[in-house]
Amino acid sequence: MKTLERYIIRRTAYAFTLTILAMTGVVWATQALRQLDLVTSKGQTIVQFIGITMLALPFLVVIVAPFALMIALILVLNALSGDSELIVIDASGGSRFLVLKPVMIFSGLVLALVAAFSIYVAPMGLAQLRTEVTRVRADLVANIVKPGRFISVEDGLTFHIRNRSGKGTLDGLLLHDTRDEETAFTYQADTGNIIETVDRTLLVMQNGTIQRRPKRDGDISIVRFQSYAFDLSNLIPEAGEPVFKASERSTANLLNPGRNDEYALKNPDKLTTELHERFSQPLYCLAFGLIVFAFLGQARTTRQSRSIAVLGAICACVLLRTAGFGVTAVLDGTSRLIWLLYAVPMAGTLLASVSIFRNQRGGQSKWLVNLQLALQDRIEAIGQRLSGHRPGGHA
Repeated sequence: MKTLERYIIRRTAYAFTLTILAMTGVVWATQALRQLDLVTSKGQTIVQFIGITMLALPFLVVIVAPFALMIALILVLNALSGDSELIVIDASGGSRFLVLKPVMIFSGLVLALVAAFSIYVAPMGLAQLRTEVTRVRADLVANIVKPGRFISVEDGLTFHIRNRSGKGTLDGLLLHDTRDEETAFTYQADTGNIIETVDRTLLVMQNGTIQRRPKRDGDISIVRFQSYAFDLSNLIPEAGEPVFKASERSTANLLNPGRNDEYALKNPDKLTTELHERFSQPLYCLAFGLIVFAFLGQARTTRQSRSIAVLGAICACVLLRTAGFGVTAVLDGTSRLIWLLYAVPMAGTLLASVSIFRNQRGGQSKWLVNLQLALQDRIEAIGQRLSGHRPGGHA
């Protein structure tokens, strides 16, 4: 690899790393807020909350990586032009492909990263996320430990606690049990602890009373205790096997789902669409790399504005990916137009490649010139309105 290629790849890798970390962090924060009930209503600690929501990071990387690549290439190519390095390469007789080669090498590396995440890592993370969420929702301890609320675990059994300490101790515990046909029991205790044994879950209460009241006629009897264990084992629901959606299944499972898989039998088109989407998503990395180079890979003097080219590259990439998202939405539940998943990124790749090769032969593509001129005219008109001037006259 030549010195120039290593130089461009090194700068792009640095910009890409910082960009993808920042973008993924922002997107993760917004998605994590949707799972905030794991802490507020399910009794999970902040460490468990972060660990569970981090399982979705590989999936977010698949979505964010092409845009991070776009931003990194824009920063690097714009810097190369601002430092007159592209002009020096062009003046020395160097071809544009001297810069295009490292851009394509790095785009290929990002494509391989996204492909690995899309095909293997992201589905594995989403599947584990589904498993953890199912476990939390079936966790009896998490469901009853809600300070200040009366929680009905099942018909005739109600829990209430005043507070939960940092050590897991339940303060001000009240348990009302009317499941017995003849007698109602009310348990009150200063503190309590939920203890997991080998085959049982016990609520051990300290310093409290048991009120025994016949449902028919009879006197209430009160028994004081120092320690009393209430068996919760028969109240723990069966967590069951989680039902994995198409995006949460491994690629091998999408290719060959089980014969008795109820979800697969009811949604075969969704499995097919998800499978092809995993293989088509990495193609956007190559398309974005070529699009950015088509707009910004040409040497320009310091008097030639590159802001229009930067805006054009961003708009073209965003429109291309939006079209991809639109195709995914249209294909929801059907696989007749599955080829569009590949057609959209390949169309962007083809148009950018044609523009680059035409420009290499001496003339910039007409559609690219027209787009840049239209954007420039529009921006100038907006600037004149904001400054109070009109074309051909004075304010």
